[in-house]
Amino acid sequence: MLDKAQALADELARLRRDIHRHPELAFREVRTAALVADTLREIGGFSVRTGVGITGVVGDLGSGDGPTIAIRADMDALPILEANATDYRSTHDGQMHACGHDGHTAMLLGVAHLLKHEFATGGLRGRVRLLFQPAEEDEGGQPMSGAPMMLRDGALDGVDAVIALHVDSMQPFGKVTMRDGWDSAAADQFKAWITGTGGHGAYPHEATDPLWMLAPVLTALHGIVSRRVDPQKPAVVTVGQIHGGTASNVIPPEVFLHGTMRSYDDDTRALLEAEVERAISIVRSLGGDYRMEVSRGYPAGKNSPLVSGWLARTATDLLGADALDPTPPGMGAEDFAYMTAKVPGAMFHLGAAVGDIPRAHHTPVFDIDERCLPVGAAILAETARRFLAGEIKL
Repeated sequence: MLDKAQALADELARLRRDIHRHPELAFREVRTAALVADTLREIGGFSVRTGVGITGVVGDLGSGDGPTIAIRADMDALPILEANATDYRSTHDGQMHACGHDGHTAMLLGVAHLLKHEFATGGLRGRVRLLFQPAEEDEGGQPMSGAPMMLRDGALDGVDAVIALHVDSMQPFGKVTMRDGWDSAAADQFKAWITGTGGHGAYPHEATDPLWMLAPVLTALHGIVSRRVDPQKPAVVTVGQIHGGTASNVIPPEVFLHGTMRSYDDDTRALLEAEVERAISIVRSLGGDYRMEVSRGYPAGKNSPLVSGWLARTATDLLGADALDPTPPGMGAEDFAYMTAKVPGAMFHLGAAVGDIPRAHHTPVFDIDERCLPVGAAILAETARRFLAGEIKL
């Protein structure tokens, strides 16, 4: 399978660069979706549905006589101005594929080529469903991100297992990170408005100053993880925005805070929400008041040990035992978690570091080593082939 995928290397790079030149933000992936649908039709044999989850594409290959495995790739870009000088750099100012979704989409189209050939040679029973998902990065003004929107439209109906990958621009090419259990964190947001009376900067004693009250609030917020959460349970509380005031001699009546909370288990998730509010409520003992909003985001993503085992075995069979990397999960979020909560599934992370400088995700210099494209396509396609050939089972 790896040899067959390597034969597609130039085509996968072409597709990835085409998508990279034309990035589209969440739920606006119109050109990308059209490219995907047209490519699946050119490959042939696929039943293609468009408009799934607003701008998603679903391609079915095979029959209902047997199990069904789904493979997911995300398609959306980020609102980042690209700083790279490559000939495939973004042509849309302020928009960039800075997380590798262009590569994910190209690899899944590679899977389409590979599995079309495998079905043609016989020996496979059932169906493969390719999920080209919109809006992993951003809710785009919609009440849900791309994965639950696709689920709402039936993308996983009748599916027995789901697999996916994510490139890792900080891991060297040839490495694969595969985890049993937690793979991504739950991501929730809080907004808070600390209110006072405001007043003249020259007469602070006549005012109730929300900026003064902010200091103990920040101390309390940043102490939550170290003093209120079990140290054996991962958690993060970060304040990313603070806005308040309009002039040097004016005490504002209000200060705004916006932050994120990350966790794995439900108890810690609920604890963080309660402790953030407790920290902000300090202002009432200082003569102020507050209001607060919490928005629950993606749930924590948990890999099925069985399905992650499939992927790990395929990766080592294709790349060797040294390919597996034991890096533990971080606190990043992934809306693939909605899919693994519905059916058994797993995601692996594929080394794609390139160049002499760090090219971290969500930065203007993000890029990937395109040698990873056929490798990722081969691991996904071979795992699906083994499942549909009855070599691995749930």
